[in-house]
Amino acid sequence: MIPYGHMEERAGLRSRLRGLMAEHLPEHFHGAFTDDPDDFAVSQQFCKTLGSEGLLAISWPREDGGSDADEWDLTILREEMWAHDEPRGAQYMGVNWVGPAIKRFGSEEQQRYHLPRIASGESVWCQGFSEPESGSDLASLRTRAVPNEDGWVVDGQKVWTSYASMAGWMFLLARTDPQASRGRGLTVFLVPLDRPGVEVRPIRSMLGPHHLNEVFIDGLQVYPSDVLGEVDGGWALINEALAFERVGIARYARCERLLRMAPDELGPERWSALPAALRHRWLRALVHCRRARLLAYRVISRQREHRGDPAGAAAYRIAVTLLDQEAAEVLMEILDAAGLVVTSPGDDFVRSVENHVRYAQASTIASGTLEIQRVLLARTILGDSNA
Repeated sequence: MIPYGHMEERAGLRSRLRGLMAEHLPEHFHGAFTDDPDDFAVSQQFCKTLGSEGLLAISWPREDGGSDADEWDLTILREEMWAHDEPRGAQYMGVNWVGPAIKRFGSEEQQRYHLPRIASGESVWCQGFSEPESGSDLASLRTRAVPNEDGWVVDGQKVWTSYASMAGWMFLLARTDPQASRGRGLTVFLVPLDRPGVEVRPIRSMLGPHHLNEVFIDGLQVYPSDVLGEVDGGWALINEALAFERVGIARYARCERLLRMAPDELGPERWSALPAALRHRWLRALVHCRRARLLAYRVISRQREHRGDPAGAAAYRIAVTLLDQEAAEVLMEILDAAGLVVTSPGDDFVRSVENHVRYAQASTIASGTLEIQRVLLARTILGDSNA
């Protein structure tokens, strides 16, 4: 399906990745974010295995810890990981967009320090963006960085911060010019989370084991060497970085794998006994998987040509998050109609569906709400200069 390169080489990479997962992940592994801390440890070790073979940051230059692969090899990596319960856990964030942002905007010293650590699986990052009352409207954030003789002192609060409880570094956005309007006057800082002035509190949810947190910042000292890019230039930086994030999560691959597994898991008799309308919805969801995949490929193709595509990224994000929820609903109805429940740790298909359903609930909110993506798409299409 990938429109570039030799298909044998692409198939070989898929086989290699599946072989590594079969070899290094334990039986019944369902991702890093569970109540069992051993699962996070497994994920971290698997990332280091990928890193040692130049696969974790596969599309990065070899001098940065990658394999000089192209965007389509990176796409295969994303698809295989997400289709199999994302065994990279929190590491995908560093590889997908934190590392590329540092490569694009960072100083030589920042690149030399951070890129090898991300590519080897050593560093875990979190994203210090959303705040109470400043989630989707990120430009209104109120975390402030006030100048002092050593740099700035940061005070504020972040919320819904994925991976903060397990991360070592935060990609922190703060307001450095309180007089500037909205998106202006914001700066990105690369901050170690063990620095005094940072407190992380996990957020438990009705969805079960999760990775969300509140981060309280009180008197955090940051330095000029922590600044990524230009002071007061953070808005343009994060808009470019988030375009990579939005196409970097191959949610369609997990949806398609679980949907395709359903007939075999139920068996011919139970599958044939399902209501015809439900099987029709199952087939329509598979068509929507293909649609989301092709939208992603279009954006990736344009990125490959060094052409920005904010409208395409927003359109993909809309399609794939709606697909996430559509597939979750169809799969749960299939399980219910077939009388399947989680009865033992060996019920891998049912456990995978349950895990997918948990995360699909928030998919249209995370990384920019569905409504914001529609606004971005409309503004881009209409040529709004303020988009």
